[in-house]
Amino acid sequence: MTETAKPGDRIAKVLSRAGVASRRDAERMIAEGRVSVNGKVIVSPALNVTEKDRIVVDGKQVAEPEPARLWLYHKPSGLVTTTRDEKDRETVFDNLPPDMPRVMAVGRLDLTSEGLLLLTNDGELKRKLELPSTGWLRRYRVRVYGPIGDAALDKLRSGIEVDGIKYQPMLVTFDREQGSNTWLTISLREGKNREIRRAMEAVGAVVTRLIRVSYGPFQLGKLKAGEVEEIKRRVLREQLGLDGAGEQSARLKPQRQRKPGAKAAAPKPEGKPRRTPRA
Repeated sequence: MTETAKPGDRIAKVLSRAGVASRRDAERMIAEGRVSVNGKVIVSPALNVTEKDRIVVDGKQVAEPEPARLWLYHKPSGLVTTTRDEKDRETVFDNLPPDMPRVMAVGRLDLTSEGLLLLTNDGELKRKLELPSTGWLRRYRVRVYGPIGDAALDKLRSGIEVDGIKYQPMLVTFDREQGSNTWLTISLREGKNREIRRAMEAVGAVVTRLIRVSYGPFQLGKLKAGEVEEIKRRVLREQLGLDGAGEQSARLKPQRQRKPGAKAAAPKPEGKPRRTPRA
């Protein structure tokens, strides 16, 4: 019997579900010789394992995966969303409560961005929440320097291409002016790397603050910077379609129109609102 015909799941998937690392990172760890199965170091992820196999990573045995859990985290500006940083900068994982289990971030927020970041102990749940096919809306409060006209906003609403990268149409709402700054609410579904910042630069605006206030049905609410709040199991079943309290992988439901929880809180810029921004 070949390895691929063996019952069970691929080793990278099992490590991902156990919260050790994402599938991609698990495959990298395997290639580096950091993973052994039943006492033998493996160098290829093309291996199926079952609950009877003994898996060791970096000298520690991998425990049975726990039920999938999800947390809301209010990421402050100045932290990177990686487990390790080549520049030795602080990461979001350096600042989590000590009683938190090993978790992974769902998507990323760049160094100077802040707001809602989802954390999970389950690699399969992370992967499914990040899939473009999930279609969940990400909503941001965005502050840009200087006034921005209707023509620029219309370009964003129609979809824009920057340096050969095509961005889908964004939902853009003008909020108000605050001194020399303009506040916008921007919603998008794909969330490519630095998408909002690059798109705004392409229409002549500079983002000076970017706060994610919601990710699908999950809201930042009144969570303060640096705080973590776990999503209740009941809400996970309702929103993610988990089949049961012990089920590891989630079957995502279509996005609901009504979003549970408190209305997302964000800094309320002072200043006189106006209906139409200057061109």
